[in-house]
Amino acid sequence: MTPLPSTVPGIVRTRVRAALRRPVRPVPPTPEETEQRALLLRLMSLLLQYPDAGLTAALPVLTAAVGALPPSPAAGHLAGFTAWFAGQEPDALERHYVETFDLRRRSGLHLTYYLHGDTRRRGMALLTLAQRYRAAGWDTDGGELPDHLPVVLGLAALTGLGEGEAPLRQHRRGIELIHRALTDADSPYRHVLAALIALLPPPTEADLRAVAELAAEGPPDEDVGLDPYGAGGFAPPGSFVPPGQAPPTLVPPSAAHRQEDRR
Repeated sequence: MTPLPSTVPGIVRTRVRAALRRPVRPVPPTPEETEQRALLLRLMSLLLQYPDAGLTAALPVLTAAVGALPPSPAAGHLAGFTAWFAGQEPDALERHYVETFDLRRRSGLHLTYYLHGDTRRRGMALLTLAQRYRAAGWDTDGGELPDHLPVVLGLAALTGLGEGEAPLRQHRRGIELIHRALTDADSPYRHVLAALIALLPPPTEADLRAVAELAAEGPPDEDVGLDPYGAGGFAPPGSFVPPGQAPPTLVPPSAAHRQEDRR
């Protein structure tokens, strides 16, 4: 800090120094900004769901909602994604989604896997998330684990910047790794993850080192099941395939119907 001129009275210099040392409190968002942020998170939640007939039918509405967003980095990323989405055939969308999120270990959408791998800690993390949803008055019994990113985004959109977005901040490194994997695969879904990252605090150096280690080594490994959540056995990290996706916020088809759609 540049020293204050000696001509400035001592009491003034003392007060100026104290003000400079005082931490700057973030300005709380306006109601309009809060509403727009919730809409962004809701749109991300929808766009990251399996592209079944319901989602593809809703695309004109989603595209219009994205186009009406105020200019921002997140809105720009979502516009890039919807432009690609609108030009694809339904069968191609479904194949790309399954290949991207169901069959690739590093771009699965189950966040606790990146933090805990197949360990007992993951089961506790899932239980904590489920309790958080119940405390918010939200029933997530839609066939997905509570750490499925579209579900976590739905919670954040519903309950707001503080507690609602806490799971996203907690799993920031996993989100960064998914985005990196999608970028490496040249998947247009990278735009949706980029939109989410634009809303999160910038990564620290520790975050970036942890992401690099995760990309190189994978998450912790411990062969335990997640039967309380209906997940069945998990393969070792080298061959991990996340459980099948089921839309949590649109009216979902039954699991059996979805499996028929994939055949």
